[in-house]
Amino acid sequence: QKTIAKIATCLELRSAALQSTQSQDEFKLEDLKKLEPILKNILTYNKEFPFDVQPVPLRKILAPGEEEHLEFEEDDEEGGAGAGSPESFPARVPGTLLPRLPSEPGMTLLTINIEKIGLKDAGQCIDPYITVSVKDLNGIDLTPVQDTPVALRKEDTYVHFNVDIEIQKHIERLTKGAAIFFEFKHYKPKKRFTSTKCFAFMEMDEIKPGAIVIELYKKPTDFKRKKLQLLTKKPLYLHLHQTLHKE
Repeated sequence: QKTIAKIATCLELRSAALQSTQSQDEFKLEDLKKLEPILKNILTYNKEFPFDVQPVPLRKILAPGEEEHLEFEEDDEEGGAGAGSPESFPARVPGTLLPRLPSEPGMTLLTINIEKIGLKDAGQCIDPYITVSVKDLNGIDLTPVQDTPVALRKEDTYVHFNVDIEIQKHIERLTKGAAIFFEFKHYKPKKRFTSTKCFAFMEMDEIKPGAIVIELYKKPTDFKRKKLQLLTKKPLYLHLHQTLHKE
């Protein structure tokens, strides 16, 4: 099990290397090939592992969003998705943005530009990104979940993204009471996993062209919007800009 967990770490490192623009310290294809004999003899392999890596924690595979329930066990300072989360990998590289849907006569598509998020400890967040999802009143996904790439920069009390999200359903086809959620996530080196720090959401009556700022709430993400608690008394917001496309 330990060997398989270490191989999983190497695969994550290779995946991160393929998506990185920097060449130093990357996990090369030749390195990956060294794992082949180990995999072939996995049940009898007893030599020293060729790379000094920490094994990926053993984890239960959960459905998207299900890991949120694990966050109740964490305190506010060190909260996180826990070792049971699908996000337990040490080298996760976000960025699963989808293209705009084809236009249809009389139907409206929404592009949301995530400009920046205000946080008192913005500069301390490691590899921050935002997960965007569209949920109905029961917290069920209405569109595929998308992750932004890691933030462009951190400056004072802001994490800057400036990234466009194409909502994957025509506005007219979203069910009544639906909301668009934005979960701010960052990597915690001490615990070796990615944690949700806070979330925000936008309801259907807030969909209109132009800039909008929305409030930040404490985790765990409450997709049903029943027990909302503001992250802080300070005026911290998620800054968005909406563009509507109608044929």
